[in-house]
Amino acid sequence: MSRTYLTVAEPATAEFVVQGSEFIGHVRPVDSVDAAEAFVDAVSEEYADATHNVPAYRVRVGHDGAGDGDAGADSGFLREYSSDDGEPSGSAGKPALNVLTQQEIENCAVVVTRYYGGTNLGVGGLVRTYSRAVKEAVEATGIVEERPHETVSVGVEYDDSGTVRSILESEGYEFDADYQAAVSFEVRVPLAETDAFRDRLRSATSGRVDLE
Repeated sequence: MSRTYLTVAEPATAEFVVQGSEFIGHVRPVDSVDAAEAFVDAVSEEYADATHNVPAYRVRVGHDGAGDGDAGADSGFLREYSSDDGEPSGSAGKPALNVLTQQEIENCAVVVTRYYGGTNLGVGGLVRTYSRAVKEAVEATGIVEERPHETVSVGVEYDDSGTVRSILESEGYEFDADYQAAVSFEVRVPLAETDAFRDRLRSATSGRVDLE
C-alpha cells in the first residue's frame, strides 16, 4: 500500500503587522522540488520590493511522477530547504520550516514576505513572527490527507479521445487535455491505481493508446 501524507489543501495567505513591519505568509501544496522552487521564485518576483522573502519547503522526492527521480514510490525521502534571506541566521527560514515539520506537513512550500517597519524585533521576535506567519497561512487553508500520485501521459487519436476523457471524468482524476491532430492528456493518478488505470485505457481503446 502507498503511504498517505499530510499537506495543505490549497494555496493561501495570511497577513498581519508587528511593530510596524508587515508580514505576509504564503503557502502552497506542491508535487515536486521544481514546483516548490517555482513557487518561491514567483512570490519573490511578485514581492520584489519587500525587505525579505523567506522561503521553506518540505517535499517527499519519489512521491510523484512529476519529476524528482525514482527514490521509492511508497516512501521516498524528504527534501527540506529554508533560507533566512538576509534576516539574522536561524531567525526566519528555520522557524518557518519547523512549523511544517512539527505538523508533519509534506509536499508544501511557504514564503514569508516582510516589509520592514523601522523597528528591530530581535532574534526571538523574528522566530515567533515567522513561525506565526506560516501557522496562520496553514490554518487559512487547512491540512488534508493525500495519497502519493503519479502523472501519467496519455496520447490517443481524436476518435478515441472521448472514450479516454469519459474514463478520467468517471474516476474523478485531475487532468489537463491538449487537443491537436492527436489528443494528449496529463493525468494525476493515485500511485496505487496506476497499473489498473493503464490496463483499463489499453482495453478501452483496443491498445490504441500511448502511455508514459
